[in-house]
Amino acid sequence: MRQIVDQIDIETSGPGLIDITAELSAWMRGHEASDGLLTCMVRHTSCSLTIQENADPDVLRDLQDAISGLAPHGGRELYRHASEGPDDMAAHVRTVLSGVTLSIPVRSGRMMLGTWQGIYLWEHRDRGRARTVALHLLQDD
Repeated sequence: MRQIVDQIDIETSGPGLIDITAELSAWMRGHEASDGLLTCMVRHTSCSLTIQENADPDVLRDLQDAISGLAPHGGRELYRHASEGPDDMAAHVRTVLSGVTLSIPVRSGRMMLGTWQGIYLWEHRDRGRARTVALHLLQDD
């Protein structure tokens, strides 16, 4: 077994889903990936990773609206933790709901995603930020 551990950096511009599928595919090509398993983990507690539909942009907008309703922004009237602004605790709740880690099977150097699937970094804070996704590729020799 061969292991590769690395990271990619993603700049966000505020709340929403950012398709990082192409960046991950390029990273794998650069490491001559074969068959194995790619694990991705975002190294932050106020954004998340998800695999979601990449064909109809309304899906992404509906997801953003739905999660905003499940974990609305608010200061001390909603949350005890409000020291980093009214969007911070809501971002933490949204991260818990959507997760920070993905495991993706790889065959012949390609992620085994479905036809209409993409990998997204989901920014939950109001302001853009620099985000880091840790990568671990475990592959057959």
